[in-house]
Amino acid sequence: QVQLVESGGGLVQAGGSLRLSCAASGIIFSSYAMGWYRQAVGKQRELVADITSDGNPNYADSVKGRFTISRDNAKKTVYLQMNSLKPEDTAVYYCNAKRPYRSFTVDYWGQGTQVTVSS
Repeated sequence: QVQLVESGGGLVQAGGSLRLSCAASGIIFSSYAMGWYRQAVGKQRELVADITSDGNPNYADSVKGRFTISRDNAKKTVYLQMNSLKPEDTAVYYCNAKRPYRSFTVDYWGQGTQVTVSS
């Protein structure tokens, strides 16, 4: 059974930092691209950052220079270090694992963790 379990969310003041973690089980972690998405109230889910199976990161323009995604294949965990947080970063943050399989894309989602940034 595949599980992605996020942790590290919470309430922080603007300008503060949080570190999200996503621990994976039930998948060959090193074969998957991992990503963080977020969904604010009344908005669509959007990509925050992802990292390929071989460690190449990609960021949304809105978080470049503030957020850092990393992965530890030995621990089957992906991280999102969030610095200089802004109220507009408030959202539920979801972990995603994705890999191609034949003509399909296999992906899994975590349950989400709330991040709230107060002004």
